[in-house]
Amino acid sequence: MSFTSALRSIVDECGGGVGAALMGGDGIAIEQVEARALPAGFSHEGAVGEEIAALGVEFGRILDEARKAADSLGGGAVEEACLRMARFWVLLRNVDPETFLVVVLAPDGNLGKARFLMRRHLAELREHL
Repeated sequence: MSFTSALRSIVDECGGGVGAALMGGDGIAIEQVEARALPAGFSHEGAVGEEIAALGVEFGRILDEARKAADSLGGGAVEEACLRMARFWVLLRNVDPETFLVVVLAPDGNLGKARFLMRRHLAELREHL
């Protein structure tokens, strides 16, 4: 399975998926997919679906800061972060030390299923890096 098919599976199967990207630590998107059709109730205003990689870069900085905080507190490696905004969810998950996955969900998207699918596809993403 390719990066594209893994990301497509997450977006299509999670319920409320807007898009997903596999991001390198340098801020460059390795692969990105958008939902074929925006979920019901999701506002197209701001075109989030088309800017998943840019969103990943910006929120990836939060993941970096969380890593630093976890290191200073002895909490171990940061595995994932979920951020809820008024218009959408952003889920971030480390794939390896230099790569992370970002998934955007509609406000009423299925957060639990998206998290499950992200974990389910980790091994295959790591295998192809």
